[in-house]
Amino acid sequence: MVFLLNVAKLLLTLFLILGLLFSSGVFSVLLYAKMTGKDFLAEPASVVLAEGSHGSGGAAVDAKPEPPPKPASAKLDAPVVKQLPELPPGCEIVSLTMLLHYYGVNKSKMELVDEMVKDPTPITWKNGQIVYWGNPNTGYVGDVTGKSRGFGIYHAGLFPTLKANVPTAVDLTGSDFDAIERQIAGGFPVIVWTTIDYAVPKKWVTWDTPIGPIETTFMEHAVLMVGYDEQFVYVNDPLSGKKAHPIAKEQFLAAWDAMGKQALSYN
Repeated sequence: MVFLLNVAKLLLTLFLILGLLFSSGVFSVLLYAKMTGKDFLAEPASVVLAEGSHGSGGAAVDAKPEPPPKPASAKLDAPVVKQLPELPPGCEIVSLTMLLHYYGVNKSKMELVDEMVKDPTPITWKNGQIVYWGNPNTGYVGDVTGKSRGFGIYHAGLFPTLKANVPTAVDLTGSDFDAIERQIAGGFPVIVWTTIDYAVPKKWVTWDTPIGPIETTFMEHAVLMVGYDEQFVYVNDPLSGKKAHPIAKEQFLAAWDAMGKQALSYN
């Protein structure tokens, strides 16, 4: 009897000791959680990878849709309009006339000359050099009829006339040539600025204008681009009157780039 009583006391003592140890451990865990803000009893949070991430350490990437494949070649049947004899330095407005005829606006080149924005700044000479004149980004510089000295107009000056006739007009100046070719493939001809001989100009001139100096060339020319393939670019040239005239693409790109990658079209 005494033996059993001693055994019971021993077991009770052990249970008390274990209880104290367990209580001490729980208290320590709770105290640590309180101090660190970590909850060991909460369910672990699920890991969610951001859409577009790669692996556990990948950063989210906004995937842009790939553009549709571009045809290897395309050509549009746009009409040819000649700038001569009425508009010897009027290649830009005549190229616009061709574009509008293809679009369905059948205004004559002379009607569009009246609509074209002009920069009326008179020409100033010094020692045989032009020192002050208009700016082709503002409007047509000089006399487009050729009765007196005429020069030309750039994309920014011509765009308002295009926009007034085609509400969906777009200025593609500065675009990659791929974007220009995609316009053609989509059925939209493009006015592009190049040179009369489709070569990079060797001679440049600079004069001051009401909005600052401009460097340009008297070889400046504009045509209507109507096609392309792997080797050639095809243009309607208002000066020669040639339709879908082929020009070696590498040569054309060099001249187009030299003239500031200017281009106007519509969607």
